[in-house]
Order: sequence, then structure tokens, then C-alpha cells
Amino acid sequence: MLLHINPSSGVPIYLQIENQVKHYIASGAMTPGEALPSVRQVAADLRINPNTVARAYQNLERDGVLQTVPGGRTYVAENPTGLLKSEKIRRLRPYARQIAVEGTQLRLDPQEIIDLVWQELNALEEAHERHSDLDRKAR
Repeated sequence: MLLHINPSSGVPIYLQIENQVKHYIASGAMTPGEALPSVRQVAADLRINPNTVARAYQNLERDGVLQTVPGGRTYVAENPTGLLKSEKIRRLRPYARQIAVEGTQLRLDPQEIIDLVWQELNALEEAHERHSDLDRKAR
């Protein structure tokens, strides 16, 4: 797992880490049960405070994305969180609103915004399929 941060992006570093881990999992680059690098290792690699990485890992664990076992190892959760659909929608709504606002401010028409979201969903699905094919070939 290779993480990149941009301290001048305006997005808190712990959120950048959370988003990248979620992307790796959604694309299939990381699979259930796979170990993540330690907090110390990620902090050293990114040259940031370990507390920042720990915060990202704790938030992802709270959301059911990761699980930590005694001894400190952190893994991609085996079973996705059993959130109610209404809770999933509640969590996603701010991102949908942000996309809608940004697209409108850029004077894109609604269909262009929707098409862009579909393109990103398709790209994630294709990446997931590529990673699944690579995993099968490696076995």
C-alpha cells in the first residue's frame, strides 16, 4: 500500500489517509484479511506524526473498514459493516452534495455530473476486476 499526502491540499492528512485506504479496498487492491502497514511504518514513510495515522486507522475501524487484533496488527475487515441503508446514505450524502455543488459552480449540466460519477464507478469496478485477475494468476 503506497500512500501519498499533500499537506497543502486543505484536506486534513488523516482524511487523506482514510480516503486512500478506502480507495485501495474499493478497487480490490486490498482484500479482506490483508494486513496494513503499522502506524509507525506509515508515519515514518510519510514523515508525519504517528498520531495522525492512528487517528485515520481508528476512524476506519470505527466505520467497520478495518479491524485491529490484540498485538496491534490492523487488517482489512473480513465482513463489511452491517450498517442500515439509511446510515450508509446519511454518510454518503455530504460527498454527493459536494459533487453537486462543485459541478454546478463549474457550470456543468446535471447529466454531465451524473456521467462523471458513473465513469468513476466504472473505473473502480474495472480496477477491482484487474486486481482480482492478478490475484487469481498469482495463485
